[in-house]
Amino acid sequence: MSNEDFVIALDLGSSQVRVIVAEINPDGTTHIVGVGTADSLGMKKGAIINIDQAVQSIREAVDHAERMVGIEISEVYIGVSGHHVSLQPSHGVVAVASEDREIGYHDIDRVLQAARVIAIPPERAIVEVVPKQFIVDGLDDIRDPNGMIGVRLEVDALIVTGAKTIIENLLRCIERANLSIAGMVFLPLAVSELCLSTDEKNLGVVVADIGGGTTTLTVFQQGHLAGTSVIPIGGEFITNDIAIGLRTQTSTAEEVKCKYGVASKDFADVNETFQVQTIGTTRERTVTQLELSQIIEPRLEEMFHLIKQQVKAMGFSDEPAGGYVLTGGVMATKQIIHVAQSQLGAAVRIAVPKNIGVKEPAYTGGVGMIHYLQKRGVLQPTNPRPAHPPRQKGKRPPSALERVKSWLSEFI
Repeated sequence: MSNEDFVIALDLGSSQVRVIVAEINPDGTTHIVGVGTADSLGMKKGAIINIDQAVQSIREAVDHAERMVGIEISEVYIGVSGHHVSLQPSHGVVAVASEDREIGYHDIDRVLQAARVIAIPPERAIVEVVPKQFIVDGLDDIRDPNGMIGVRLEVDALIVTGAKTIIENLLRCIERANLSIAGMVFLPLAVSELCLSTDEKNLGVVVADIGGGTTTLTVFQQGHLAGTSVIPIGGEFITNDIAIGLRTQTSTAEEVKCKYGVASKDFADVNETFQVQTIGTTRERTVTQLELSQIIEPRLEEMFHLIKQQVKAMGFSDEPAGGYVLTGGVMATKQIIHVAQSQLGAAVRIAVPKNIGVKEPAYTGGVGMIHYLQKRGVLQPTNPRPAHPPRQKGKRPPSALERVKSWLSEFI
């Protein structure tokens, strides 16, 4: 098998690198067939600080996925997030090209390209154009104008831009890992599209993706992306607290956090004990689950308090009607929902992917990218493949390739 029938998402996190492999069905839908993970080296708070180590982590995760699926991975979609990303409103207008005035995907791509024509500082690069609404001959609030009849097509969009140096370092890592880039995805939006319902977006909701080194907040209001922000705090801070509190190595602290950690002392078992090697001695210390939870709970309370403060600082209500939707690796901590509700209110839920094999909040980023690409029509093949091998390449619409080429041209 080759990877021509597959789409691969690469999620570069602060603590883990995850590769998600999904097979493209003839109707454009996907199903996940493999994953690859590796400890994230050379990354800190969502940015690359050591290219050689980052390349090593990427190759390790890719090799893991290749062995699982039995293909050679050469092309990946990458997620972009972090404090360097910003949103800028834009507006695009084009005339419908077809003689019968039926709006097609080509017209939609043209109007999105028109929205990209804005003045941005030389140190920034466009990552993605996110349509908020389309307008056909003055009729607004259209989500998908394909197939409609009109003369004038407009779009209100958000331009996602990132620091050019950070993106170029990311590109360098991908290239040195012997991979090519199929495209870039604004990761917080992809996560939100996977986790949220239409009603939640319309009511107003905050998505908090709590990873190892950062927490990414994404706010939706009236059905549209309204803002995003990053807090430089995550699961690594809990691990460090445990290492200091138990006077043990960071690797040991991470292990006991994952195996014995409970978010609230109210749910901890005082009779549950484990041994921890103390730094500077050869002795092992006996620790109860209750002692461990007394270290974890205050840090989690602080994290949720900071989330609420940051939402307010962004100019939004810290009590959104749709509540808070939490995801990310930290949300795997046992009984964490109770601590979250004590700080954020009762309208809190944890979102996890529903795909077999990746039903953990840590995989939300990679799975969200696959879901987002499918929803945007990037993975829709133009010709159905035969039901039996040999496999044929599922062609993607030329418009997607044009967008990638246009984006890459900014770096040439």
